[in-house]
Amino acid sequence: MQVDGACEVLDVPESVEPLVEYFRNISGEHPDWDEYRRAMAEQGKSLLRITPTRWGPVATGGFPARLA
Repeated sequence: MQVDGACEVLDVPESVEPLVEYFRNISGEHPDWDEYRRAMAEQGKSLLRITPTRWGPVATGGFPARLA
C-alpha cells in the first residue's frame, strides 16, 4: 500500500508517550511502563505520524492460491 500525506517525525523525548499509546492500542498493558519508557528512550525510538490525504493502489484478485 502507498500512503500520501503530511508526516510529522517525533524523536525522543517527544516520541515516548505516543509510543506508550501505540503499544496500548496494539498489545494492551505492559507489565512495567517505566521499563518500557526507559527502553524507548535508550533505543532512541522515533515515531512517524502520518495524516493521509490519499492512499492506494486498491489491489484486486487476492493472494495467488499457489502461494497460500
